[in-house]
Amino acid sequence: MSDQFARYPSLSGKTVFITGGASGIGAEIVKAFAAQGAKVGFVDLDATGAQTLAEATEGTVAWEQADLRDIAALQEAFGRLKSTLGPAQVLVNNAARDDRHDWREVTPEYWDERQATNLRHMFFAIQAVAPDMIDAGGGSIINMGSNSWWEAGGNMPAYTTAKAAVHGLTRTMARDLGGHRIRVNTVVPGWVMTERQKDLWAKPEALEKHRDRQCLPDLIEPVYLARMVLFLASDDAAMCTANNYMVEAGSI
Repeated sequence: MSDQFARYPSLSGKTVFITGGASGIGAEIVKAFAAQGAKVGFVDLDATGAQTLAEATEGTVAWEQADLRDIAALQEAFGRLKSTLGPAQVLVNNAARDDRHDWREVTPEYWDERQATNLRHMFFAIQAVAPDMIDAGGGSIINMGSNSWWEAGGNMPAYTTAKAAVHGLTRTMARDLGGHRIRVNTVVPGWVMTERQKDLWAKPEALEKHRDRQCLPDLIEPVYLARMVLFLASDDAAMCTANNYMVEAGSI
């Protein structure tokens, strides 16, 4: 990470809750907030990865294990983080899973599971933290979208449908919560080079094809998503809400 990246004084001491924080983009977000002096709590199913990240990250970091498809488990995990760190002032709805699937093989059960994995928990995470943000007089909620549906990507219709719906969730909750000075925005990643992407899909031919689609020649590293999230969480973005913030190197 560049030592020339911005520091946001307004984030120091803030309590931040993050879903899906043990790996990939989420782990980079955890580290970025901790480096700003925030109190960071994250939820993930991967206990080993979560513990490893927490031990390796300087600052105030707590985590809870939960399967976000189980809304009661999510609510309980957030309750424990609140007891440890205090009420959330920032929420980052990051957790998702972009498994590929053939539309001809999708069952109703698989469809519902994909919505539970990629969309449903976002609303209930907002529902869980918004009352405390209202009491505090404001807050920031950042939902992670996807370039997949903007680019008419194929081979994962349940995922792209869920991610398209994230933008509707952002817009309606920005309206419902805006009167309480709670800002709600979507960050739209391009193809980000997480270890999962590198292991499964970032093959030379696919990478070259995607480079051609981007305006910029460089592949996107997770750190740049974290930097956009920091900005939207900070007071610098006090007048930013109900919008999409692209970090996709011009691929859309």
